[in-house]
Order: sequence, then C-alpha cells, then structure tokens
Amino acid sequence: SCKKQETDTSTSFMRVVNTSPSSPTYNVYLNGTKLNSAALPYAGGTAYASYPAGSYTVKFTAASSAESLFSTTVALSASSYYSHYLIGKPGSLDGLTVADDLSMTSADKAYIRFIHLSPDAPALDLAKTEATSSLFSNKAYKSASAFIAVDAGTYALDAKETSTGAIKASLTSTNFVAGYHYDIICGGLATPANDTEKPLNLQAILIK
Repeated sequence: SCKKQETDTSTSFMRVVNTSPSSPTYNVYLNGTKLNSAALPYAGGTAYASYPAGSYTVKFTAASSAESLFSTTVALSASSYYSHYLIGKPGSLDGLTVADDLSMTSADKAYIRFIHLSPDAPALDLAKTEATSSLFSNKAYKSASAFIAVDAGTYALDAKETSTGAIKASLTSTNFVAGYHYDIICGGLATPANDTEKPLNLQAILIK
C-alpha cells in the first residue's frame, strides 16, 4: 500500500508536489522548516510526512533563496492525508490542497485519480487510448476526481477536450501497480509563451 503509516487521532499527513508549468525549481517550507532535500523540479514532490493536526503556513522559494515567492495557510485534520500542489506560473503562483482518500486497497487493483492543473487548458476528460468511453469526464482547472480502481498493468492514456474530444496530451506505457494510488495530472500550458514554460502534458505520479 502507498500508506506508509497508520493514522491516529491526532496526526495528519501531507505531501507536496510542484506542478507550476515552468522550468524553475522550488524549495518548500512548512512553518519555516524545509521539507525537501533537493529543490523540486516540475512534477517533483515530497513523500508524506506526519504532522500534528492544525493550521500551517506553506511557503515556496526559489532553489537559491529563502525569500518567499508564494505562501498560504493549510488546515490539516487529524487522521487525514493531503496533497498540496504548487500551481500557476512564476509571478502568479498559487496552491491547491486536496484531501486524499486512500482507504481503498486491494491485492489486484491500482487506484488512480485525474487532476486538471493547466491554467489555460479547457475542461478535460481522461480516457484509455482508443477507448470509446472516459475514465473521468469534464474536469476543469483546479479540480480533482475521486480515486477509481483499475486493473493493475500498463496503460496508455489521453487527455481530451471535453467539448470536442480532441486529444490534448497523451501518456504511454504507464504501469500501475496493484495496491498503490496514483495522480494522473494534466499540467503545463496549452499555449506556452516561451521555452521556459512547459507544454501541456500528462504525468503519472505515485502517491507515497
């Protein structure tokens, strides 16, 4: 299972992922304590760590500076898991905190959810490549689905514009292991302005 620890009545768990669609790397701090050992690149993140339930300040800085580029307050409830995503472009950074329901476990199923984190992309569906139906439908920017169970194995996936069915980003040869949970994130930009901005893409990230 991707849950490495059992919860108790006073502890919460949080991980942090950089999905800002640009080339800079970031350090992340929680109430002033640095969480990462190396600056987080695009799609890079920290593993779950445990904290007493309560409110915390999350701060992001450049890899070479302690000056805050974005900070926000997150409320962590006891016996709960959370993911916090850095989103938006440099100069307009933002954060999205999502509660993680990791209660579904199985010896032969994997669990995936779809998260739309591209600031300029339209509403999107996620489907298996060449499938006639979608796994997830009509997800707008900053929205996350619930987890669903899928057979363990290797998948090819497409993010499609909800209104037209046009394929906007694809992910090939992605292996989902039974008993684990995964983020399928559509990030980047539909119209990147320069080479430092990431084009629209799909990322499969193991939640751990």
